[in-house]
Amino acid sequence: MRICSKKEAIMSEWSNAKYCDAANLILGAALFFSPWIFRFAAGPQSQNAWITGIVIAGLSIAALAAFAVWEEWLNLIAGLWAIVSPWVLGFQGTTAMTVHVVIGIIVAVLAAIELWLLHQIPPRLTAGR
Repeated sequence: MRICSKKEAIMSEWSNAKYCDAANLILGAALFFSPWIFRFAAGPQSQNAWITGIVIAGLSIAALAAFAVWEEWLNLIAGLWAIVSPWVLGFQGTTAMTVHVVIGIIVAVLAAIELWLLHQIPPRLTAGR
């Protein structure tokens, strides 16, 4: 098999859902590192950024490795948690709140898009899977 053909075959495996998962992986990492980048105060806002960032990134890695619908639902929940956590944990009105809400909205929207795509174009089941 030619190298070019192999590369084309690998790229054809990437779908819109995979791009959403890759974006969520980057967003999870951004949330994880945000306490250092934006100098959050120590406490709930930093701890929440680390934990939620790890959860989002971990779910995205799992989805990239082997797609399952539950990963997208959990990423949607993690994104929604990032949105409401400033009010639940009491750090509204801070830079940490802005970061959590913006990243949470993007993660939740990307997860919702993946779920919508899944229902619009169900994946084909093959004997090899």
